[in-house]
Formats: sequence, structure tokens, C-alpha cells
Amino acid sequence: MKSFGRIDMLWNNAGYQGQIKPTLEYDPKDFAMSVAKRMAATAEKGKDDDEGSSSHSFSIVNTASVAGLRGTPAMIAYSSSKAAVLAMTVSSSKDLAPYGIRVNAVSPALIGPGFMWTRQNELHAASGSPYFDSDSDKVASAKVN
Repeated sequence: MKSFGRIDMLWNNAGYQGQIKPTLEYDPKDFAMSVAKRMAATAEKGKDDDEGSSSHSFSIVNTASVAGLRGTPAMIAYSSSKAAVLAMTVSSSKDLAPYGIRVNAVSPALIGPGFMWTRQNELHAASGSPYFDSDSDKVASAKVN
């Protein structure tokens, strides 16, 4: 704020992926930590940057995920917390609209090639989920085809 004087756009990109395991094997403590980290960071950042800034309009953009829209096998905490980001976005957009603050979300999907694509396919292959082959190359191929 000291350098620029005001906020014009805030991007919330908080996250913790959590474990990649089928739902029945997922550690409830990791689930709680994953959801709590994402939700608290998103809500707190929006609150902190909103205070005293309502004299002009600005935008808040939250990073959700396609996983929050459709769910992803072996990623219950990640998918759930990204769905919660979408719900927070809708609720806060209604609460903040009278102050000229726009709140939106983007929901990117995993794309490749690259480190994250390769790593995600390795983790899915190792998850033991019946939705994923144990060979990461076959997992990648199934996602593309």
C-alpha cells in the first residue's frame, strides 16, 4: 500500500495439495489441514485487503480448480477445498458488490507437459486408486485421450 497507494486487484492463490489417496485411506487430519489452510488463507487475505479500500472499486480473483467443479479421484481434500473456494467466491461477491468490489474465480485444469503434469501423474499412479493405472505414462495418456 505504501508504494502504490491503493489496491486495484488482489489475487488469492493459497494452497496445499494434501495427500493423494483414495477417500477411504485419506487421513482425516490431513483433510482438515488442507481445507483449513486454503479457506483461512483465502478468507483472511480478502478481509485484510478489503478494510479501508472501499473508496474505489477493485477486483479480487480467487484461484479455484476444475477439480472443485468435477472432483478428482484420490484428491478428496484438494477437490473439496477448491469447491469451497468457489462457494466463498459466490458468497463474498454478493456481500462486497455494494462496495464496488468484484469477486471472481478462475478454475484452471492441470496441463502438460511440464514438471507439475509429470509429478501429478506419478502421484496418481502411486495412489492405489482404481481410477488410475499404476504406470504414470498410462495415467497421462488416459487424461489426454
